[in-house]
Order: sequence, then C-alpha cells, then structure tokens
Amino acid sequence: MSLPILMPHSQIIGSGQALPGEPVSNAMLSEQMAARGIETSDDWIRDRTGIAQRHIAAEGIYSSDLAAQAAQMAMRDASVQASEIDLIIVATSTPDMIFPATACLVQQKLGVEQGMAFDVQAVCSGFVYALSTADLFIRMGKAQTALVIGADVFSRILDWNDRGTCVLFGDGAGAMLLRAGSEPGILAHRLHAKGQHAGILQTAGSIDHGTAVGHPFLTMDGQAVFKLAVEVLESSAREVLADAQMTPEEVDWLIPHQANIRILQFAARRLGMPFDRVIATVEQHANTSAASVPLAFDTARRDGRLKKGQTVLLQGVGGGFTWGAVLARLTHS
Repeated sequence: MSLPILMPHSQIIGSGQALPGEPVSNAMLSEQMAARGIETSDDWIRDRTGIAQRHIAAEGIYSSDLAAQAAQMAMRDASVQASEIDLIIVATSTPDMIFPATACLVQQKLGVEQGMAFDVQAVCSGFVYALSTADLFIRMGKAQTALVIGADVFSRILDWNDRGTCVLFGDGAGAMLLRAGSEPGILAHRLHAKGQHAGILQTAGSIDHGTAVGHPFLTMDGQAVFKLAVEVLESSAREVLADAQMTPEEVDWLIPHQANIRILQFAARRLGMPFDRVIATVEQHANTSAASVPLAFDTARRDGRLKKGQTVLLQGVGGGFTWGAVLARLTHS
C-alpha cells in the first residue's frame, strides 16, 4: 500500500513595507487643492473616509522602487538571502512600464538570479490574489520561498481636480515572505471576480500606436463600490472560515483592504467582530490599493499586535470587480 503524499504548507516568515517621502496631511492637501480652486478640508475628508494623511511618491519613484524597499525589509526580517527566493509575485495596477513585469524589475533590484517572477493585476484585491497564488505554488512543491508584494503609486492616475477620488488614495508597498513548512500557515483562501461591475471602479486609458487613448484617470461610483464592498467582504470571510471549519469568534485579527473606515466598520459589524480586533491603518496610509493589506499586516506586526499562534483574516476588494480572502495562522513571531 502506497503512503499518502504530504504536501507542504505555506508559512508567513517575514514582512516589510515602504512609504515614500513625508506624510501629506489633509490640511496640506486641502491647501494645495485650494490653490487650484477646489474646496475641501480636513474635517470633510476625515468625516467621510477616516483618512488623516497619505504618502505621495516623488517624481522618479516607481512601483518597483517601493516594492524592492519593502522586499528588502521583509528579507531582513526573515533572514532570507536573495539566493533562497524562487518565486516573486508583485500585485500592482501601476506598473513601471507595459513590460517587462514589475516583478522582473524587482528581481533585478534584489539581486535574485533564479526562479519565477510575474505580476498580478486585480487592483485593490491584488495582494490577496498574489498571496493565494504563491500558496498554491508552494503547496504543489513548485516553490520553496516566495516573495509576495503589493505596490502601487496611485497618485499618478488620480484626477487632482476630483476631490471625490483624489483624497482617498496614497502610495506605498508591502511585502510578505512565504516558506514551505510542515505546520499549517495559510489555512484557506477564496477568490472571486464579477466583470459585470467593471464600470464602477476603473481607469479606462490605454496606449494605442504610441498615443494615450481613453480616460487616463481613476473613476469611481462611490455608492456602488461601498455597497458591494461591504457585501463581498462578509461573504468571502464566511467562505474561508467555513473552509477552515472556524467561526469569526476564533479569528484574532481582521485585516481588510484599507479603503474607507466606514467600510471596515460595516464589515466587522456584519461578522459580529468588535472593531478593536480590526487592523485599521487607513488613517495613516489612505487607500494604497494592492499595498494596503500587507502594509497593515506589517504595521501591526511591528507594533506588537500580531503574535505567533494568532489567526488573521486578510481581505481584498477592488476594481474588476474583484474580491477575496486569505485565512492564516502566524507560525513565526
């Protein structure tokens, strides 16, 4: 009788982050917008979003730069060398260029000379998509040490005359290192997309024969996004919990996409989780798209909230319309 084949598990062994420049407060942003004849204020932004500040990348700083910085921090955190990494996945909607993939540029900047490197584009759900993909590579024995990064410079695709969108976003990157191990780390994940809702959140521009065509800036139907986000954050959370045969009460921390404080509050309430078990960094970082989940994760690890043995629920929701969740147990301090 043949023995069953035991597949390895994915474990999160390190994390890192990168935020460009000094924080831009609501007051600073309001002053800059007033110079262009657009009225807003710190109170207006805080009341609607919970955002107090964001980071904006200077000219010449690209997604690959922030991704590489976050990756280097994660590598130091996990004591991992470039020679050990055999998979790099970068989730981004703002790549440095059409091709090669931002992941290949990061690979070069890190001095990694082996393995696979590719991008995932699922907008604000991108990191959850990338993390799930890396887990599958490790579970199938196709990778041993994976670097998963979310990096975006949304400031480059914002209409700074539209206060309904430009105040919401910031730039940044977050990274996680996964390694194959015998103890379960990533417990479950579910991913979804519904292209019928593509129009409620999009940047419709493209390049055609050397010319930029279509609308070059992000557009959003805020009410539609809010309603759908709250619904799918709850449903995806319940899916992965069911897969792992767990309940919301058994989750130590909820780390959702940092889009808007009200979305986070509604999502926690619908799961019956007190808000003091939600990692919320939207006040400091604003919405950093694919970077928001790993940024929040790393921030909470570094301030001591996340501890070995705890269970975390990571969630993304964004344009496409895409959404998903990853349930993980922390096997490393």
